[in-house]
Amino acid sequence: MQNVILAIAKQAIKDGLEHTSTIDTKTLLERYPEFSNPKATFVTLTLDGQLRGCIGSLIAHRPFLDDLIHNAKAAAFDDPRFYPLSSEEFLHVSIEVSLLSAPKSVEYSDTTDLKSKITVGEDGIILQKGARKATFLPQVWEQLPTFELFFSHLCQKAGLEAHCVESHPDISRYRVEKVK
Repeated sequence: MQNVILAIAKQAIKDGLEHTSTIDTKTLLERYPEFSNPKATFVTLTLDGQLRGCIGSLIAHRPFLDDLIHNAKAAAFDDPRFYPLSSEEFLHVSIEVSLLSAPKSVEYSDTTDLKSKITVGEDGIILQKGARKATFLPQVWEQLPTFELFFSHLCQKAGLEAHCVESHPDISRYRVEKVK
């Protein structure tokens, strides 16, 4: 199944580059009925070990197959941090798909309590304060390996001050199954 997921993501990007639509969704859904179930996915592209695009869904709101195809194309062509992926880059890009569990709200009294409820290296985090919201996949712990670093960067990604955890934002956590 993992090879199928990666093949679909790769073909979706190729279709985007070639302005075609070659994925036989009907056959895929017949062969793999789980693709019709709602699933939240993130697609991460890396080139020479550097992030090249990452787009996804936090909440399962459409069939797995549709979410995967949409997010693969969006990671390649619509991530506002990067210019669209070129045909040359496509030949060398690495694709990773993250299958997200449903997010669960974390109740906490203060930063110390929050720290005790987060599993470093395993939890993906959604942080929200008012209209500002950001997420980091669990893979981000590899670059930001401490609670303090991870959360200060996540606060900044949301457009908040680095120590925004002290102002008690809403926190949810999720896990991912990585496919690469």
